[in-house]
Amino acid sequence: MRLESERLKQGLEDLKTAELLMNAGRYYASVFLAHQATEKFLKATHVEVKREPHPKTHNLVELGLSLELDDVMEDLMELNPEYTVTRYPDAANGIPAQMYNEAVARRHLERAYRVMKACERLMKRSRS
Repeated sequence: MRLESERLKQGLEDLKTAELLMNAGRYYASVFLAHQATEKFLKATHVEVKREPHPKTHNLVELGLSLELDDVMEDLMELNPEYTVTRYPDAANGIPAQMYNEAVARRHLERAYRVMKACERLMKRSRS
């Protein structure tokens, strides 16, 4: 199985886990996994569409720009800082576990799902 397919599968698992965490009230962890899932979708799409290694970055905006995913750029901008903010008190300017609620977690999940769908569309077009 190709590595990009594995990334897609793990991205889907990350989204499922993010939903479980949100429903369990672990909002900061849910948001972090929404970022991780999105990163995996973007990297898998990059490899599939461009037929070259993906950029070595956690920057979702950079990855989205490389794929010209303008339609979900706002989603990527909102998700992008969560790689660090959800994990480090100095980056969050407080305790990450206290910085998120269900509404915020739900919005981030919705953003991750939109990016996933955009990646699916792009990969489908590249196969045609």
